[in-house]
This record gives sequence, structure tokens and C-alpha cells, in this order.
Amino acid sequence: MEAVNTLRNVLLDEMEVGIRSTNHLLGKVNEKDWDYRPANNMRTLKELAEHLVSIPEVDLAIMQEKTEGEIKELEAKYEAIKSPDELGEAMNKGYEAYKPYITGLSDEDFLKKETKPFYLDKGSTQARWLTETVTHIFHHRAQFFNYLKQLGYDINMFDLYL
Repeated sequence: MEAVNTLRNVLLDEMEVGIRSTNHLLGKVNEKDWDYRPANNMRTLKELAEHLVSIPEVDLAIMQEKTEGEIKELEAKYEAIKSPDELGEAMNKGYEAYKPYITGLSDEDFLKKETKPFYLDKGSTQARWLTETVTHIFHHRAQFFNYLKQLGYDINMFDLYL
């Protein structure tokens, strides 16, 4: 089914845009701003960056039905990363693991195979997981962009579509 491959590739291309632009935004951050927290009930800029860059690898682990403990170990790995360059490289490596998993699925498995995360009673198809991962990246990239805008960084929408 050529349509399945087309859809899968469009979503992966969008994920690559999210990753590329996240790397670009990370490169703009000044060390002094990592502790910025817009409100008491929100993440710091650094915490948000750690979560954002972990998405490809962590979402892959979740969709592969890894345990809560395994997911927490992965997240801890990202929390230990210090520099923007290392954060970006970690996100790229997560994607390098994610993409072959998705592209290696048969059309049938991509469309119909359901996997269940540790935190839900019901599973989702791999196609839905791919969509979820793309939207997850763009959701937090938008938050990251807004944090930088609030801090007065010279950024605009063109920084989002590199």
C-alpha cells in the first residue's frame, strides 16, 4: 500500500522538522536562562528541554511496552545531560532509533498492531503512536519557543521551519 508509506513518511518528515528546529532553538539558549520558570506549576526551561529532547526515545520505549521503571531510567539519562549541543545530539540519537522501528513495520502492523503503555488500560495502533509522537514534539517545541519569547530572545516563526 503506497498510501501507507506516503503517510508514514510525511509524519516522519514532520518529526524531522520538529527535531531540526528544536536543535536550532537549543543553540540559542544562554546558560543563565536554564532556571527560568514562567510559573510555579511549570517546568524550568532546562526541564522542558530535557523532556522535549527525550520524546523520540521515550515515546518509542512506551509504544514498545517498556515498564514504568525502564521509562524512568531513560528519562533520568536525559536529566543528566548538561549542554544544549548534547541535548540536541541525544534527541537525534533517539530519532535514529525511532525511525527504523516505524519504517520496519509492515503496513498491516503499522495500521493495526496495538501496544499498551504502562499507564493506560487500552492500547493504540503504531500509526496512532507515530501521530502522538509527532504532536508531542510539536506541543513541547511550542512551549519551548514561548519560554524563549518570554525571555526576550530574538526568535520568530522562521526559527520553527528550518
